[in-house]
Amino acid sequence: MMSKTCRATYAIQTHNILPSNINYHKTLYGGQLLNWLDNCASISFRRFSRQNGVTASVDTVNFLKPLPLAHSVCFHTMVTGASTRSVEVFAKILCENLDTGDRFLAATAFLTFVVIDAVDGTPPQPLAEIVPETDEEKYICAGYAKRKQARMAAREANKDFNDNISLDLPWS
Repeated sequence: MMSKTCRATYAIQTHNILPSNINYHKTLYGGQLLNWLDNCASISFRRFSRQNGVTASVDTVNFLKPLPLAHSVCFHTMVTGASTRSVEVFAKILCENLDTGDRFLAATAFLTFVVIDAVDGTPPQPLAEIVPETDEEKYICAGYAKRKQARMAAREANKDFNDNISLDLPWS
């Protein structure tokens, strides 16, 4: 089986938090954070799989601290687990006060991507095994099996939930 290191899947994006990105509290709008998060995580997914895929779920996002106007936000993403067609990507989101250089952990997240058939209909290729090297990578990757099991259980529970959601127009 092929293997790839977490480091080979790293993607890093840094953005200024501008007036067009903030909410009424003068902090980064959560929807903007999610947009940048999905963009960065998708790069880690593609670096790992080298195949087409889609975001299957944003499994968890933990907003730890607000990100103020005029600071920077930096997304660090990497693959932390993979199975036959699905790939887990972890993100840590750091904030930096650009005046002082002070940094803090603003958020963490896990997303799942799924490999899809190529445009020409070619089925997906087997995915590599992910190999953590640093202590942080080993710690995060060690929880992959448990997180995957929880996702699968939630997916089963959601099937029943989704079957009971009406498709009727609310105004008819």
